[in-house]
Amino acid sequence: MTSLVRYNQLKQEINAHNHRYHVLDNPIISDVEYDRLLVELRQIESEHPDWVTPDSPTQRAGAVVSDKFEKVKHPRPILSLANAFGAADARAWYERIRKLDDRVERAKFTVEPKIDGLSVVLHYRDGVFVQGATRGDGEIGEDITANLRTVRAIPLKIPVEQTKDESRETHSNEPAQLSIFEQPSSFSSRPPSYLVVRGEVFLNNKDFERLNTRLAENGEKTYMNPRNAAAGSLRQLSPAITATRPLTMLVYQVVYWENEAQKNPDVLYPPGSQWELLQWLKDLGFPVTDVARRFDALDEAISYTETWDEGRDNLGYEADGMVIKLDDLGMALELGFVGKDPRGAIAFKFPAREVTTTLLNIEVEVGRTGVLTPKAVLEAVEIGGVIVRNATLHNFDYIAEKDIRIGDRVLVKRAGEVIPYIIGPVTDARSGAETTYIPPQTCPACGQAVEHFEGEVAWYCVNAACPAQLVRNLEHFVSRGAMDISGLGIKIVEQLIAIGLVRDVADLYTVTREQLLALEGFADKKADNLLVAIAESKAQPLNRLIIALGIHGVGEVAAGDLARHFGSLDALMETSAADLESIEGFGPNTAAAIVDWFARPANQNLLAKLKSVGLWPVETQRAQTSMQNAPLSGLTFVVTGTLPTLSREGVKEFIEAQGGKVTDSVSKKTSYLVLGENPGSKHNKALALGVPILDEDGLRKLAG
Repeated sequence: MTSLVRYNQLKQEINAHNHRYHVLDNPIISDVEYDRLLVELRQIESEHPDWVTPDSPTQRAGAVVSDKFEKVKHPRPILSLANAFGAADARAWYERIRKLDDRVERAKFTVEPKIDGLSVVLHYRDGVFVQGATRGDGEIGEDITANLRTVRAIPLKIPVEQTKDESRETHSNEPAQLSIFEQPSSFSSRPPSYLVVRGEVFLNNKDFERLNTRLAENGEKTYMNPRNAAAGSLRQLSPAITATRPLTMLVYQVVYWENEAQKNPDVLYPPGSQWELLQWLKDLGFPVTDVARRFDALDEAISYTETWDEGRDNLGYEADGMVIKLDDLGMALELGFVGKDPRGAIAFKFPAREVTTTLLNIEVEVGRTGVLTPKAVLEAVEIGGVIVRNATLHNFDYIAEKDIRIGDRVLVKRAGEVIPYIIGPVTDARSGAETTYIPPQTCPACGQAVEHFEGEVAWYCVNAACPAQLVRNLEHFVSRGAMDISGLGIKIVEQLIAIGLVRDVADLYTVTREQLLALEGFADKKADNLLVAIAESKAQPLNRLIIALGIHGVGEVAAGDLARHFGSLDALMETSAADLESIEGFGPNTAAAIVDWFARPANQNLLAKLKSVGLWPVETQRAQTSMQNAPLSGLTFVVTGTLPTLSREGVKEFIEAQGGKVTDSVSKKTSYLVLGENPGSKHNKALALGVPILDEDGLRKLAG
């Protein structure tokens, strides 16, 4: 037998969550968790109807209103909807109402988005907006008239005069020709003398992101999601603050109207069909959804609803489901209510994208590029039908900015195939046992000190022998732009590492023929060819080896500059940051990264091993001197587009072989722009700066 204690506990818990959600605008659980509690409560009440009391959450909508605002009694109850969690639930709803009224078998259905915003009630007298309120507890709301006047989507007078070609506000990315309504032909009639409508105030997703960015820049508290932002913005005590928030609105229901006793032909009476009612509201000038559709059968309505589960991002705003309504409003009214839920409509909920759970720990992963990435370890939770135990925390700055602590109740989001990520902590759920996270000072894979460069978000492990980076380091070392060891692909690299033959890049040069033949897929010819390629790589010039070492911030251009300036790794190892910064194009971060790389004992050991196996290229004095007399010496080139015969790498080597220098960006110091087909923006910049332009033939002539 179900415990009465559990029933009372559920009532108390749900009512507390209602108060946090509707009054404080500060929920500590997600919608899906709230729905689970409510489903459990309904199940108990269905088994024990004699237990149901007036204070049960199933018997009321919303929560008690705040004392901050004047109270407004609604002319009719402002109710919520029962939920359907899938097609089976929706069909069960249909069967229930069909048994009550056989006309349902011939009914049409209108489907509209269930917007995740704040429900409001608007009052118009003689066409003029006179009062606006929150839903509150469904019977009494909060007077927020002054704040609602600042929402530009709300008409202050109806009908709104418009010209035929004037564009109307839409809330969908669908093409204009798919709009569900015809344009109104005229506005000659008058609305009822007293009209009360209901709608949802919300923020479009892009506006929400911009608002949070602005608040963060001003040092103000940001919002967890668009719904909280809309509620918090509307329930400000100062309308001036509300006016700065990019709120908008959609209207979908007539709550009350007067003129029933007057058969005045000039008065616009609300239609008896939900589909026609949306058109009627639009004709008056209210913003309405343009993704609503009407269907002749429930299965068609369900199919349309299900298409929006994956397509909800196209709405441009948050929606947690679609609402399926009986199109016949008279029939819906006659069906009555169950508790606070009208029988004539059902909310078809989408699988949740946001849930709350406990952050158990923060682990750190080392990527192939040496970047340290924090990973959240979560108490297992279901999001959109998937069990989630881990989520990304982006970077260490993100953890600090959001003040995310181990043990926190956190809001987790997962959309589509996107990796789940932590939105932020639910600070009001803290018990005091949570611990502040401190980023690691050493790499969790190799124990070496980590590096952080000014102006960058990432933290790095720059140990060339770090086991977490070994596959990536080897892959880069043997690549075409570095040592160019043909035949040594990623699968062979992984094989060599897996059996322990290679623990760093220098070990490649000690691999024997017998060891290769023992590997799966190797025969005599393949082993011999690979050994020849490894041996030939020792003839690569110094700049290629510098590239291959994978020093942070050192690419092809910088490697070439270092090789020409220092002539050997011995000289480069002894340099200082000040010497490096004296070279054009080397800033403080790059200089510091180079000095730090060579200062690391593990990297020094690697260099010693490379030298012992004969991989130690040197730019000879003769070569350096000859470069000074080369035809392109002292000239700086930028290349853009595709050249007839030279690849991007080939033209760079051609220019450098003739003493020239290749850089990535055009500036006043650029000597020539080498132009090929389909050039990029560098061409326009060169024209603007008056930089001389050469084609491939012109470059060859200049080089003699």
